[in-house]
Amino acid sequence: MRHIYKQEIRWADIDSFGHVNNATYLTYVQEARVDFHWYAPKARGEKALLMDMVVARTEVDYIEPLKEPHIFVDVAVWVSRIGNSSFTLSYEISYEGKLYSRASSVQVAVSMENERSRPLSDEERAFLTKHLELPK
Repeated sequence: MRHIYKQEIRWADIDSFGHVNNATYLTYVQEARVDFHWYAPKARGEKALLMDMVVARTEVDYIEPLKEPHIFVDVAVWVSRIGNSSFTLSYEISYEGKLYSRASSVQVAVSMENERSRPLSDEERAFLTKHLELPK
């Protein structure tokens, strides 16, 4: 099940080439990720999970430039892999059905006591499994 986050393209996101700056896509992905595992569950009255994690890797494919400020793009996020202590999230950024970017990020669960990786809990694994969509 994909989670959809509505992200506004702000005037400040547009660079001197007249399109969204490449680094800004990582901010869009981050906003969608936090909404996915923190704000959206809290809004549903559920427990927010996966706050004790670090991003180990991100990757972005730029398909078409986004050029228009003050529109809201859809940032779809879903789980594409679940490991022992890490998981991969996949993202698609689109507007009115047109795909502009794909991205992925690998998160690692960490223990706040020793700042080392730790296994995902059963509760975290169940949450991630609800959003798992394996690559085709």
